Amino acid sequence: LNIYLCYSGSFWTPKMAKENQTEQVTELTLVGLTDNPQLQVPLFVLFLLIYFITLTGNLGMVVLIRIWLNSQLQTPMYFFLGHLSFLDLCCSSVVTPKMLLNFLSERKTISFAGCFLQLYFYAAFVITECYLLAVMAYDRYVAICNPLRYPILMSKKVCVSLLAGSYAIGLFNSVVFIGFALRVSFCGPNVIDHFFCDGPPLSKLACSDTSLNQMLLLAFGGFNEITTISVILISYGHILFTILRTGSTPSKRKAFGTCASHLVVVTIFYGTLIFMYLRPNSSYNLGRDKIVSIFYTVVTPMLNPFIYSLRNKEVKRMFQTNV
Repeated sequence: LNIYLCYSGSFWTPKMAKENQTEQVTELTLVGLTDNPQLQVPLFVLFLLIYFITLTGNLGMVVLIRIWLNSQLQTPMYFFLGHLSFLDLCCSSVVTPKMLLNFLSERKTISFAGCFLQLYFYAAFVITECYLLAVMAYDRYVAICNPLRYPILMSKKVCVSLLAGSYAIGLFNSVVFIGFALRVSFCGPNVIDHFFCDGPPLSKLACSDTSLNQMLLLAFGGFNEITTISVILISYGHILFTILRTGSTPSKRKAFGTCASHLVVVTIFYGTLIFMYLRPNSSYNLGRDKIVSIFYTVVTPMLNPFIYSLRNKEVKRMFQTNV
C-alpha cells in the first residue's frame, strides 16, 4: 500500500498536507512469518498445536498449584511457579492468537490502538517474568544455603511482596516504553515486517528521530537484564559453593535437581532477549529476528511446564493422584 503514516493519531498524503487536513489512521499491516501462501496453512496447524500445548501445560500447572491447594505444593517455590505459568500463558496469548488469525486472513491488519496495546502487555509480561525468575533464583538460594531460616526469610508476606514488586516493575517499565513510543511520528508504509507489534520493527516505520527511544530501551533494558541476571548469578554462585561443601552425594543430586530446570529456563529466556534488545538498532535483521522472536514468544512458554514443572517429582505425583 502506497500510504504514508504519521502517527500521533492521524496521517496525511503530500496533497493533504498542503491542504492542512488530517485523516484518522485505523490500521497497520503485519507481514507475518512468511508471505508464501503455500506455507500459511501448515504454519497455522503447527502454531495452533504449539498454542494448544502451551495453554494445556500452563493452565494445568495453575490449576494444580493454585486451585487444588494441595499442601505439598503450597511452598514458596510452587507459589512462584504458578505465577510463572500464568505469565507464560498471558505472554503467549498476547501474540499467538493474532498470528494464527493472520495465517488464514487475506488482510493481515491490526489497528494502531491494538498494536500499541499488544506491545504494552507483551513488554509488561516479559519484564515481569525477568524479575520473577530472579526471585525464584533467590528462593532456591535461601532454601539451599539457609534452610533453617527459610520459613522466616521466605514467609508468605515476603513472597507476596516480591511477587507484587515484580508485577509493579513490569507494568511501570511498559508504561514508560509505550509513552515514549507514542511520541514518535511514524511516516512510511503502514507495513510491519513482523508477526506481532514489537518495538524494533515498529521503529522502522518512524520518520522522526528515534535515538531517545533507542537509548531508553538500552538503559531500561540493560538495567532490568543486568539486575535480574546478577541476582541469578550471585544466587547460583552461593548455591554451587554450598553444594560443593556438602559431602553427601544424594544431597548434591537433590540440590542440583531443584535448580537445573530453572537454569535451563533462564538460559533460553535471557539468551534470546539479550540478543534481540540489547544491541544497536542498526544491527536488526528483521528476517532473522522474526525466527529468534518465535523462541521467547511462542516456544519458551510451551516448554516451561515440561522442563521446569512436569519434570518435578512432587508435581508429577500430585498430577497423577488428582487426574
